[in-house]
Amino acid sequence: MVRRKLDLVDSATSLDDLRIPPNNCLEVLVGDRQGQHSIRINDQYRICFIWTINGPDNVEVVDYHSS
Repeated sequence: MVRRKLDLVDSATSLDDLRIPPNNCLEVLVGDRQGQHSIRINDQYRICFIWTINGPDNVEVVDYHSS
């Protein structure tokens, strides 16, 4: 699942590419992650990244619920 989602992010040519499938739950992040976007891997993990004119950058898998 993680590899498939990372491949999806890597192959995206626009943010709209990441809106499908809808369960990606593409989000604009705020707070200390302002300027980043994320898609959902599952209930616990997200792929966070910065979208640039060249596509995704600073891609990371994040345990979104860790403290």
